[in-house]
Amino acid sequence: MDFREESVVGLAAGVRSGELSAAQLVEHSLARIEELNPAINAFVAIDAGAARAAAEQVDARVSAGEDPGPLAGIPVGVKDLEDARGFVTTYGSLLHADDPPAESDSILVARLKAAGAIVIGKTNTPEFGHTATTQNSVFGATVNPLNNELTPGGSSGGTAAGLVSGMVPLATGSDGGGSIRIPAALCGLSGIKCQQGRVPKFHDGETPAMLLAEPGPMARTAADNAWALDAVRGPHWADPFSLPADDRSWYDAATSAVPPQRVVWSPTMGFADVDPKVAAACQEAVEALEATGTEVVVDDSLFDEQPLHGWAVQWTIYMHARLGQYLGTAEEEKITPLLRDMVAFGAELSGNDAAEGFTRIFARNHDVGGLLERHDAEHLLTPTIAQFPPTLAQIESDGALADWVQFTFALNMTRHPAGSVNVGTSGQPVGLQVVGRHFDEPGVLATMAAIENLHEGSRTVD
Repeated sequence: MDFREESVVGLAAGVRSGELSAAQLVEHSLARIEELNPAINAFVAIDAGAARAAAEQVDARVSAGEDPGPLAGIPVGVKDLEDARGFVTTYGSLLHADDPPAESDSILVARLKAAGAIVIGKTNTPEFGHTATTQNSVFGATVNPLNNELTPGGSSGGTAAGLVSGMVPLATGSDGGGSIRIPAALCGLSGIKCQQGRVPKFHDGETPAMLLAEPGPMARTAADNAWALDAVRGPHWADPFSLPADDRSWYDAATSAVPPQRVVWSPTMGFADVDPKVAAACQEAVEALEATGTEVVVDDSLFDEQPLHGWAVQWTIYMHARLGQYLGTAEEEKITPLLRDMVAFGAELSGNDAAEGFTRIFARNHDVGGLLERHDAEHLLTPTIAQFPPTLAQIESDGALADWVQFTFALNMTRHPAGSVNVGTSGQPVGLQVVGRHFDEPGVLATMAAIENLHEGSRTVD
């Protein structure tokens, strides 16, 4: 058994049919974590006893002729920004390292469990998910299993590292500025940020990213992501921004892997300096898609300004709302310096600044939507990252954040569904970002799967 080679769909089908047992999957996951995690630091908490007990319950239901659900027996890691009952939610922060265990599950975790999945433990994240790399003062840094000198990205870096190393076949992430797509790109995975509201969130006031962020499952492939999303998406009374249910099968769309008819290719989004190796890998992927019959329109005039500022206004206001109470107190020193700077910046912003930032959300949405309308295109394609990140040895304050992570923030502002799919390696994996029209996750997943088929086996670093 190797979670890096097996699909979530196939593993769950094996458990439901009795050919596999949930206990087998859990024991394999625990063994893999015991073997690899000391060097990788993807998982920061494990409850083997609870996982084994949950596996027994799943297997008992199968023996009784019941169907435990579409994710029967699947071991899952939970990003340490959301609650999983029995685990401390530390947010990667010294402020919460000694909190009591959560008494309930987040909506996403509860739905995964209801679908038959089994929580193995919590995965590492930067403090409150504030950077595109994964390290914090509580648990330290997570390394990229493909190259231990490199970061797996962030803020869902622990999750991505757990997936690419085969510790688990499925885990949770969240994306407020690229936190699913960036680690997916750097670990050679497929990951998707859905339209905000597809997967409800409720953290009793603990969610700092509010309208920017979207939680969701993470897996290796578009099809496995789609299968898990079919099990967890849909409205919830606790999230007033959650979206109505979509009766389409996203898994069917992903497995169809139908290439789009027309896409817009924007190599720089109109403002970014892109590493030549990243640009070349993405260009080759676009040309391969074009060879399947997709019409490619090149338009690099998307943004006339760096969209990071508008995103940063919203982000830092949210961070100040969550952490501003600690400024000027002894507890302030427990906050990571870069995050502390973000909180302080948010403290200087006014209500008018917040309103202007919200106006930028509409403006950036008009930019992206208008581009797709103008060219009658299904998708916008861009690199997922502009440049390769610094090595772990170079990462101190993440001061180079905006230099290499430039293509994901705007899509959190506009709320368009956006995924990253692996398109090869240039010393590190390279991701191509696939942006869809509003509410067209099935189309994005189908295109991601079509691109996967063109780049099969490209996950290993050269």
